[in-house]
Amino acid sequence: MPGSSYHHGDLRAACVRAAIELLEEDGNTAGLSLRAVARRAGVSPGAPYRHYEDREALVSAVAAVGYRELADCMAAPNPAPSTPADLAELGLAYVEFALRRPAMFRLMFGEPCERENNERVAATAAIWQLVSGGARACFPDTDVEAMSNALWSLVHGLAFLHLDGKFDTASPHAVSDRVRAAILGIVTAHCAESTQ
Repeated sequence: MPGSSYHHGDLRAACVRAAIELLEEDGNTAGLSLRAVARRAGVSPGAPYRHYEDREALVSAVAAVGYRELADCMAAPNPAPSTPADLAELGLAYVEFALRRPAMFRLMFGEPCERENNERVAATAAIWQLVSGGARACFPDTDVEAMSNALWSLVHGLAFLHLDGKFDTASPHAVSDRVRAAILGIVTAHCAESTQ
């Protein structure tokens, strides 16, 4: 067992770390339970319940970590996207995160989470701010919410099409080209329509 004790104050973090380790090892969420997390963290089976009411609460905490990591990856190329090329890089970072961390990505978007979990809400808001900020900068005369929804939906669909093997992922270069072309295609079509 990795550890036989914990220090008061870090049990919550230890449970999240243990859950992420299990998730990454198994590649899916099937074995993710509070009991398995307790075993991995080296604590009693009831210890995680001090911080997590149920599995959904733990999954929400793990998802919040994933959303923060995703937001950081998306912001890395440019924290204030303002051009169509910036939007393409933002979307590419999203898809690359999904391909690099498939189990985490599937947990983030495929598992029930507490809708009011403040950590998760704040972490997803950071992603929304990047997407909507880029849409606002690129398309100041458009419905920013609608454009942001369209862009996020597009890259989310691209991420899952790649993850599920519908698009080939053997060549990272081909993935990059495909994602950039899709985003720029939509953006260019919108720009052309706006000028008519």
